[in-house]
Amino acid sequence: MEHYAGIDVSLELSSVCVVDAQGKIVKEAKVASEPEAVVAFFEALGFAVKRIGLEAGPLSQWLHAGLKEAGFETVLLETRHVKAALSAMTVKTDRKDARGLAQLLRMGWFQQVHAKSMASREVRALLVGRKQLLGRLIDVELSIRGILRGFGLKVGAVTRKGFEARIRELVTGQATLERIAEAMLSARAALKAEYEKLHQAVLAIVREDAVCRRLMTVPSVGPLVAITYKSALDDPSRIAKSKAAGAASRSRRRQERCSGSHRRSISRVKKMSLAGSREPATRWCARHSMKLPMFCCRG
Repeated sequence: MEHYAGIDVSLELSSVCVVDAQGKIVKEAKVASEPEAVVAFFEALGFAVKRIGLEAGPLSQWLHAGLKEAGFETVLLETRHVKAALSAMTVKTDRKDARGLAQLLRMGWFQQVHAKSMASREVRALLVGRKQLLGRLIDVELSIRGILRGFGLKVGAVTRKGFEARIRELVTGQATLERIAEAMLSARAALKAEYEKLHQAVLAIVREDAVCRRLMTVPSVGPLVAITYKSALDDPSRIAKSKAAGAASRSRRRQERCSGSHRRSISRVKKMSLAGSREPATRWCARHSMKLPMFCCRG
């Protein structure tokens, strides 16, 4: 008899439910959210599980990779489909969610999500870290401008290299402002140094990547757009037509209407005050997916 398992993933303990082909619950348990513990649980069942399902999420990728490596057929479930299917539950718990996931797998009422490769996940992590440092760097600079503005000191238009000298020039002779500026400029220098390390690491990857270099031959595509687009797409063979590439990686934003209802619309490229700080390819590809040949992403 075939068996199916659903896993509701949590940070410490994950709920696991195993059902048979008739939907009868065979086994339920709480298992540590570690690949080794989850694999040991299924190996100790004494019978084969046809398919294991996890709702797509940050921790699910890790468990999914561990289960696949151990030889289990494992799928990531699309979160919106899971939410819609389980929304009828009057009481939602991890245990009930695991039961619902197992039943969805048994009946085939699910949409599988692509699991990104480890290389793409590492690149995405690098891009996220770079973006966070850049955001904090901009926050510090804007805070310095705001503090000085309250004393009638206007920084004005200044380059990134000339920012520190301009601030020191403005606060000269004012002990309190000098103390504040010194601390915040030190923090800015540290953030800038660490940001440059991650930025150079991104550029080093692009220089060695043939696909990214090919993408950069398209007008308006730079290194950040190229590497973000490639890591978001990950496996171009899963995209049948080029016009579907935008839908696979575009982002959406929520817009309120005057009537109180809302709609979703495609976000455009976001521009910030520092060069290279755009939210790059997910916006770009949504606008240009029809113009970008899919062969650019294939090796």
